[in-house]
Amino acid sequence: MIKNDMKTAIVTGAGRGMGRSIALKLSEEGATVIANDISDDSAQETADLINSRGGRCVAHTGDVSDVSFVDSMVKQSVSEYGSVNILINNAGVLRPTGITDISLSEWEFVIKGNLTTTFVCTKALIPIMAESGWGRIVNFSSTAGKNVSTIGGAHYTAAKAAILGLTRHTAKEVASLGITVNAICPGLINTEMVQTNISEEATERYAKSFPIPRLGTPNEVAELVAFLVSDNASYITGASLDINGGDLMI
Repeated sequence: MIKNDMKTAIVTGAGRGMGRSIALKLSEEGATVIANDISDDSAQETADLINSRGGRCVAHTGDVSDVSFVDSMVKQSVSEYGSVNILINNAGVLRPTGITDISLSEWEFVIKGNLTTTFVCTKALIPIMAESGWGRIVNFSSTAGKNVSTIGGAHYTAAKAAILGLTRHTAKEVASLGITVNAICPGLINTEMVQTNISEEATERYAKSFPIPRLGTPNEVAELVAFLVSDNASYITGASLDINGGDLMI
């Protein structure tokens, strides 16, 4: 589905869960993948898995809210592969703290880990994509961005809502450059983040309440991402696409 096998994609938070599934899917579609994660072991595991399957992937470990790190990763990727055409802003953090118990440092940590990371990577990649006149940016919001979080705190909901605004505004600015910018809003997906923040009993209760009574899978999210970065989605920009089993319908 990707335009050709010369595309290069940066996937943030690629060490596990949805990020790893997205990295694998984009590799299967012919892209060279830069797998970023804060954990060196996790990023390298993703890269090794892709390379063992005949793909091409390199791990870049670091904090994508750090401008100097992101600039270095982008510069090195362009030097090695000629360009970077696809950016998947998947990295994120979640805390379930109630609003009156959220410290300023925790507020800043969650905003930084979700919203600032998306901004920093997007800003770094737009000039690179503009040079070739073709780019795809997919930002990860959540059903929390349109309603409230099921398991996260107010800081998580605020960050995910802000990502939707950032997506729309960026899409409008860069459309004439051949770059599309869209957001995905997953509901409860069966990932480690969900498993470590909700009990098995609560997870089952939530799942049974959905019109499609189960959790989503990382592979289902990866399929949606693969569509958005393809030429088949070239007329879609500034959109937010839900994938939540019908939990939120608006």
